[in-house]
Amino acid sequence: MQCQPHYQGQVYIWLKNKQTCLLCDEPTDTPQAICTACETELPWLGDHCQVCALPLPAAGLTCGQCLKQPPAFAQVVAPWRYGFPVDSLVSRFKHNGKWPFGRLLAELLAQSLQHRFSEDLMRPDALLPVPLARKRLRQRGYNQAAMLARWLGEILQIPCDETSLQRTQDTPSQQGLDARARQRNLRHAFALMPGAVVRGRHLALVDDVLTTGATAHALARLLLTAGARRVDVYCLARTPKPGEPD
Repeated sequence: MQCQPHYQGQVYIWLKNKQTCLLCDEPTDTPQAICTACETELPWLGDHCQVCALPLPAAGLTCGQCLKQPPAFAQVVAPWRYGFPVDSLVSRFKHNGKWPFGRLLAELLAQSLQHRFSEDLMRPDALLPVPLARKRLRQRGYNQAAMLARWLGEILQIPCDETSLQRTQDTPSQQGLDARARQRNLRHAFALMPGAVVRGRHLALVDDVLTTGATAHALARLLLTAGARRVDVYCLARTPKPGEPD
């Protein structure tokens, strides 16, 4: 059974460059399916940790956790805080199969990455989506991280590698677990597929939301141990520190 969708057409209808905003249903004035007013109101990340992208009160800082225990990945790139309406769009894309919301967010993430590439961010050799366990993939029918990585690769002209990483254990959901519990939950959860080309390459993991960074750390450590030169993380949104307002 082929669970992962490989739809080659456009996810939403584009007719004579006119479409409506997916948030307010008004005609858009941008190439994406979002109007300028709604795009401006998205919860843009602002000042954040230079490593894990945790929202911080000032620019150019590194959070205490990354200073105390540096993660295996080099840098997280995320355009938004995990707040309304991005949290709703991600959830509907991830759990309800509303692919137009995922495609829109992927296009906006690609814009952000293109801007960063033109400044100081190094382009990776390949994009690697965070893998789902087989049982969860069968239940959901698709891996939202793989869809995001495929869309990003298409827009940014970066190869998308969906075969090098596998999830070997169907661990319990990470939601509701603290950082230490998430790390224990992910112990031995991932593996490299035979023949994976990793050594000497700069790779970027792709996921929807970064919470504690435990999954990204586990995968980055696996890739670095196998000889990767550098591992970055691209995601749609970063959650704030627990107890802080969204």
